[in-house]
Amino acid sequence: MGGVYTCCNHGLRYTGNMKVAANLSFMFGEAGGLLSRYRAARNAGFLVVECAFPYSVPAQDVAAALQETGLKQVLINSDPGDTQAGELGFAAIPGKEVRFRESLERSISYAKTLGCHKLHIMSGRRSAEHDESAHVTTLEANLRHAVSRLVEENITGLIEPINPVSIPGYFLNNYDTAVSVIEKINSPNLRLQLDIFHLQMICGNVSNNIKKLMPITGHVQIAQAPHRHEPSCSGELDYVFIFSKLQEAGYSEYVGAEYTPSTSSSDSLQWMDQCGLTF
Repeated sequence: MGGVYTCCNHGLRYTGNMKVAANLSFMFGEAGGLLSRYRAARNAGFLVVECAFPYSVPAQDVAAALQETGLKQVLINSDPGDTQAGELGFAAIPGKEVRFRESLERSISYAKTLGCHKLHIMSGRRSAEHDESAHVTTLEANLRHAVSRLVEENITGLIEPINPVSIPGYFLNNYDTAVSVIEKINSPNLRLQLDIFHLQMICGNVSNNIKKLMPITGHVQIAQAPHRHEPSCSGELDYVFIFSKLQEAGYSEYVGAEYTPSTSSSDSLQWMDQCGLTF
C-alpha cells in the first residue's frame, strides 16, 4: 500500500471547483478523539469536514470545536443506535419504526447544532425475520417521514448503498433499490450519497454509473478500492480520470475523503495535488 499513483491519462487533470472534506471518522486518528481530529484537520489545511457518528460527544462540544477551528461541517450520519450491539440505523428494519423516528430526531438536533445540512440516513442491517419486500416497504415509509421533517429543517437526507464486503448484512447494498426509492419519493430533500469506493465494490462500471447516477446525487465520497486507502495508492481506480468524469457530469460540491490513510493522514494528501483538488 502507499505506492505512487500513476495513470495512462497524461495531461488529464480535474480543473473544476470541487473541494475536499476530511472524513474525521477515517482520517486523523493519530490525533486522538473526535474533537482533537477537528484541530488536526484544520492544521493540515482543511476548511471542511464530515464524520459518521459524532454522537459520543455532546453536540455543543462539537459545535465549539467547529467554532474554534473555523471548520464547516457538511455531513453527518444518522444516529445508528447501539453499534456495539451491531445496530447501524433503522430506516429499513420492519418493527423498528419508533426507534427510527427517535434516532432521526436526535440526528436532526445534532445537525442543526453543527450547522450541517446533509444527513446520511442509515438503513440498518437486514432482519432474518422479514423478506426483501418488507424491508423495501419499511425503507420507503420511513424515508417519506424523514423527508417531511428534513424539509422543515432545511436538511438534505442521503441514502448510500454500502458494499457487503465492508459491512456484511447491511440492507441497502445495491443501487437499484436506492434509485427506485429516491425516484418514488421524488423530493429534493432525498438524494443519493455516491461513494466511488462502494460503487466500484458493488458493481463497477464507474464512469458510466457516475453519468447515470449524477442527476440524483447529493454528495460524493472517495477512497481507493479494494483496500479503502487514499486515491494515490495502487488500486483498481484511476482517480484523475474519475474526477474528470465527475466534472463532466456536472458535480461541483464537496468530495468527502472517506479513506483510511496508508501512512499518516497529512502524508496521505498527495493525491489532492495529483488530481488537482484543493481544500
